[in-house]
Amino acid sequence: MIRGMAGRDGSGPEIVELGSVPGFVVFDLPGAPLSAGGTRLAPDVSVAEVAVLARSMTYKFPADRAGKAALMARFCAEVRTLTDAGRFLTGPDMGTAEEDFAPLRERRAAPAAIRAAVAGVPFEDLLTGYGVAVAAETALGGAAEGWHGHSVAIEGFGKVGGGVAREVSRRGGRVVAVSTVAGCVADPAGLDVERLLELRRSHGDGCVLRYGRPVMPARQLFTEVNADVLVPGTRPGTIDGQTARSLPPGVRVVAPAANAPYTAAGAEVLRRRGIVALPDFVCNAGAVLGYRSAADATPDQVLTAVEARISELIRTALGHPDGPLAGAFEQAGGFLRSWWGEPPGPPFAPEG
Repeated sequence: MIRGMAGRDGSGPEIVELGSVPGFVVFDLPGAPLSAGGTRLAPDVSVAEVAVLARSMTYKFPADRAGKAALMARFCAEVRTLTDAGRFLTGPDMGTAEEDFAPLRERRAAPAAIRAAVAGVPFEDLLTGYGVAVAAETALGGAAEGWHGHSVAIEGFGKVGGGVAREVSRRGGRVVAVSTVAGCVADPAGLDVERLLELRRSHGDGCVLRYGRPVMPARQLFTEVNADVLVPGTRPGTIDGQTARSLPPGVRVVAPAANAPYTAAGAEVLRRRGIVALPDFVCNAGAVLGYRSAADATPDQVLTAVEARISELIRTALGHPDGPLAGAFEQAGGFLRSWWGEPPGPPFAPEG
């Protein structure tokens, strides 16, 4: 069943309700020849949340484990008509992995590099975190200054947050705090990332409880941790006006791993405070760029291309007089006008 959801201008996204599973697909630009976005599997995912995530993808793309296989098989069977028609691309997001989409890859296989593993970690799990680390490094001064001497606090320590932590450490930075739903653990001298990753493999979100340092409530990552870079990595709207006002004075850069982390008020508070708010749809575009790479590209070639493209986009956005968010919105809007028409509004989450 297809239904619409009216927006402020009387129009809105197209929502395709699925019948075989309790799910839906949201198209931010109804009638666009191709849409793309991750598939989330969580009990509290709402149409409103997915609608703002779809808006973020517009700007970016210029459960029960025992029952998951059957659920994803039914999902793939129902959306296959959309993917076979070339209208819809999808891939892993919250609660899903690349292997869940095997039925959709028969005609449009992911590049070989995406299906590879690096040091035992699926390559697709590395790409998004890699791009976030690259974007933040560019904002900190580029490769010349790099991550050396700089610190990061990461909200969410799943596959993307873990990828950010690993890449920041590899580039010489300090991961001074991570949070999960179980709480937040911090160390100004730097956490042992490999130990945390090992604990995560054994204990999931409870890794922070097993690390051996005091555990704070998860939200205190935004109020008590003084890091150079903050990485919001969970749900939309995390950086609202109140949170933006509460960030410690040492925060210089916000580099999102999550889609649509800012509300309009939150972004404005960051601008007034002189905190560089990087665009989420550039920071976390690593996997999108990877999926669009050549079929025979090697992992190293994909990483090189992702770093070059994200660095270029962030440098251009940083040069905008109203800040990098405005610069990125302007770039994305110009691209959308070249083939779609007047673009929908920026992907801000609703306040509150």
